[in-house]
Amino acid sequence: MIAIVDYGMGNLGSIHNMLQRLGIVGISTKDPDQIRDAEKIILPGVGSFDQAMKNLNDLNLTGILNEKVQKLKTPVLGICLGMQLMTKDSQEGSFPGLGWINANTMRFNFLSLGPVLKIPHMGWNTLKIKKNVALLADLPLNPRFYFVHSYHVVCNDPLDIAATTDYGYDFISVLQHDNIYAVQFHPEKSHQFGMQVLKNFAQRPC
Repeated sequence: MIAIVDYGMGNLGSIHNMLQRLGIVGISTKDPDQIRDAEKIILPGVGSFDQAMKNLNDLNLTGILNEKVQKLKTPVLGICLGMQLMTKDSQEGSFPGLGWINANTMRFNFLSLGPVLKIPHMGWNTLKIKKNVALLADLPLNPRFYFVHSYHVVCNDPLDIAATTDYGYDFISVLQHDNIYAVQFHPEKSHQFGMQVLKNFAQRPC
């Protein structure tokens, strides 16, 4: 069973529906006991970094998530803001992140590039795959995914970078560290390629 963490900030219905189409059992939950029993976890997210961390703390979910991910090594997939919450902190706010990845979350900065691109980065864009990970199996060269974000993750360890995407400059669009996977795009809005990513996470050893 996959637990989709419900802390009030995510496209839970879309993720659940895509898993259902794949025949995969997933539940949206804020119950620590259900998260404890899960074989895998999805941490979605849409909105602001500080509000997301506040919600996780107020719902007493940070403890069980830390236990599952860091101690028990349960596979976890962060999506969009959920990816950013895995870092140490964000320029968007003042709250500390979960700190599962040696990384920081930064706002797009185009000041040195001449023409300024629009923020947020919104729409379809391609991945440049940097290493073979289970999450990206059976995808074609340069697959396209749907993005909506103003901030992106900067990893301090380049070995954690699984794929990048160009928007003014290359930013990290997929990361992987041990049992931790994260994507900056929305697989639940990315049609067949997004479905393949969720299928890989659910059905392959991670």
